[in-house]
Amino acid sequence: MTLMQWFNFILIIQVIHGLGTWKLYQKAGRKAWEAFIPVYNALILFKILNRPWYWIFFIILPVINCVMFPVIWVETARSFGKNSTKDTILAVVSLGFYNYYLNYFLDLKHVKNRDREPKSSGGQFVNSILYAIVVASAVHIYFIQPFIIPSSSLEKSLLVGDFLLVSKMHYGPRVPMTTVSLPMVHDSIPLTGNKSYLFSDKFEEKNTSWKNKLQLPYLRIPGWEKIKRNEIVVFNQPADTLLDMNDFTPNRNYYKPIDKKTNLVKRCVGIAGDTLEVIDGYVYINGKKNKLPGRARLQFSYQGTIKPGKTFSRNIYNRLSTYYDITDGIRFNNTYFELSAATEESIELFKKHPSVASVERRIMPKGQADRSLFPQDPAFNWNNDQFGPIYIPKKGATVEISTSNLPIYKRLIAEYEGNSVYAKGNLMYINGKVATSYTFKQNYYWMMGDNRNSSADARRWGFVPENHVVGKPVFIWMSWNTHGKGLNKIRWDRVFTTVHADGPRRSYLIPFVVLLLLNYGYRKWRKHKKEAA
Repeated sequence: MTLMQWFNFILIIQVIHGLGTWKLYQKAGRKAWEAFIPVYNALILFKILNRPWYWIFFIILPVINCVMFPVIWVETARSFGKNSTKDTILAVVSLGFYNYYLNYFLDLKHVKNRDREPKSSGGQFVNSILYAIVVASAVHIYFIQPFIIPSSSLEKSLLVGDFLLVSKMHYGPRVPMTTVSLPMVHDSIPLTGNKSYLFSDKFEEKNTSWKNKLQLPYLRIPGWEKIKRNEIVVFNQPADTLLDMNDFTPNRNYYKPIDKKTNLVKRCVGIAGDTLEVIDGYVYINGKKNKLPGRARLQFSYQGTIKPGKTFSRNIYNRLSTYYDITDGIRFNNTYFELSAATEESIELFKKHPSVASVERRIMPKGQADRSLFPQDPAFNWNNDQFGPIYIPKKGATVEISTSNLPIYKRLIAEYEGNSVYAKGNLMYINGKVATSYTFKQNYYWMMGDNRNSSADARRWGFVPENHVVGKPVFIWMSWNTHGKGLNKIRWDRVFTTVHADGPRRSYLIPFVVLLLLNYGYRKWRKHKKEAA
């Protein structure tokens, strides 16, 4: 929906609310017209319900208001003496239209200074649950979101099994675009697999976009900082669809709303305005080799030979993953071996293994094309190790558009920025008009994994638009090692550590436990003192 459509929709809601409650406002000692004025009517209603004024934020915030509206419907009925279970069910099932029955067909009296707490234990329990959902949803959407590392693409910086807290405040909280969805749930309902949100799958071929039911335009609250080069970022996977998250073709069918696409975490090696190129697996920005922060460790694939008469022991895999710190697996026979991913430091150590004759990096030569990579076009002979150069668009930047670079920018102009784009002969058409250039409406980023040969990243699906950015990982609160045993399943040195780019890793677990115990002791002391008084 456009902003104008949303404006009209909100006006209709105000009219529906006013027509269904104006008499109730009068019975509470207010004026009938107060039920029709946007925002003001909510503030007056909360006075009638004997609820705090700041509830208005809960009904404005998308997703959270899906929980708050049923609460307000029930509270309205209870404020006029309708406290039974039947009244509660009718208020919710009727989607608030039960107020029309109360407004026009019953002679009710307003219960002034009504007790905010329900009289029954069941009602108190439900109130506690709803309050917890509202607060947790607000924190989850606008402040901090938990996230777990699912793959080894950022191994050494972030490990598989790291449980992260991702800050929404650093880059600015993104207002949910999918307004009608279950709180605290991403794209599907647990155990059922059904969508957790209201969404239309009708495809509009004219502008290659989807018309989503009750979808808000992209809006981000200003944050503390901009995305910096080489920062680790959580974002929505641009190529994610309900059919196949690995469908990277430029003209694929597009099914998911932006904020319901799968969350990924990668390193932003290129920011808006950069020209990026990958040479022999190393990233070059604006012609200079990209220098990664201190905690980052690049991993590449290697191959080598075994000395005659030598062999690897049966427990070589375990030794590789521990003593030699090899990130991913090994394949070997009597004369030859392959390492999926290892750091240069690990390889220098591995070369000293008594069975190793030689080790060399596996590098694809320039010109050997990998058609699975972006932009999936035969004119671009790029591969994982030799990629680009490619310009990363910046908001407000104008780029010349031609048939030669159309495969690179077509998805951005069409899918991400909502235009119709096609070529006819040697001419380019944008929204039906001949175009030789295009000015971009938002910033774009280039996200890659440090595990260069085992990472599905921007080399496969291209640019990440700014409206896909979720937040910045700031804290590891738990790290779980599935290969560990007993207490060693927990990586204690990573628990309660910050996700910084440089400097030694330090755990804040002990200070946290001390503060927790002090808080517990203070509360017990305060309770004891209160009882003694």
